[in-house]
Amino acid sequence: MSESAPDLVEQLYRTPPDRFVAARDAAAAEARRAGDPGAAREIARLRRPTVAAWLVNLLAWERPELVADLAQLADALRAAQRELRGPRLRELSAQRRAVVGALVAEVRRLAAEVEGAPSSGKLPLAEVEATLNAALSDVQVAEQVRSGRLLRSAHYAGFGEVPRPQLRLVTGGEEPPAVPIRQEPAQRGELRAEQAQRAARAERERRRRALAKELTRARTDQERAEDDLAGAAAAERDGAEALDRLETELAELERRRAVAEQELSRVRLARRAAERAASAARRRTGEVEAAVEALEAEEEDAGAGGGAAD
Repeated sequence: MSESAPDLVEQLYRTPPDRFVAARDAAAAEARRAGDPGAAREIARLRRPTVAAWLVNLLAWERPELVADLAQLADALRAAQRELRGPRLRELSAQRRAVVGALVAEVRRLAAEVEGAPSSGKLPLAEVEATLNAALSDVQVAEQVRSGRLLRSAHYAGFGEVPRPQLRLVTGGEEPPAVPIRQEPAQRGELRAEQAQRAARAERERRRRALAKELTRARTDQERAEDDLAGAAAAERDGAEALDRLETELAELERRRAVAEQELSRVRLARRAAERAASAARRRTGEVEAAVEALEAEEEDAGAGGGAAD
């Protein structure tokens, strides 16, 4: 791409998703017209982001300092988790919720300033929040968020209490044989409840993975359908432009036809006037010729009478 390629990429990823494909294709066509087929191919390969990803990209482009603060908070959270500092981790978790909530509010404000953006009630802010939370836990997601070229929203299921390790005090010497512990009814009930909770969590995780796969397929189908829609809309625009050109040409032909008809009417009137003049001239010629013949006949009669008198 040319030196202005980063600006072009930023401009495209600032564009609302429903306009992305048309803007990308127009930019690729412009690069081809400019004689840069390599740039045209690179532009054409850019993928359309989902609405949630576009909102996160908008935040990265418009408020990079807030995204940088998010990265610093992520580093602090990871450090607290590694060191198992409970109070600090709880403090940072509360801060995380406040920061993510503020960023979601900023996303809503930024979207309201973009012409053609979805209305506030249709913004997928839950997906934006999930993506920001994922960026706090996953370095790769954080890098994608900072790049401003995120294509899909992200989710992370790693937050929450870490299971406590099962520890046993060792006092030295041989370990005494394990003594079976008789479980009281209350303990058995707690065990069953814990097992039920684990089973419920596993079922929720299974359903979450299944829904994530289904969501991926649905989004792929949606993207394909929207690309087809964009192609059909472009074909419709081309057809409308061709029709406009033909109608313009037809109007010009109609105008020329009207001028030609007026000229033909004028010529016809001139011909009829010429025919009347020619007819009058023929009549006059006939009259004069008759007068000449009559005069010649009189002269002949006069000459014949004079000869007889002699």
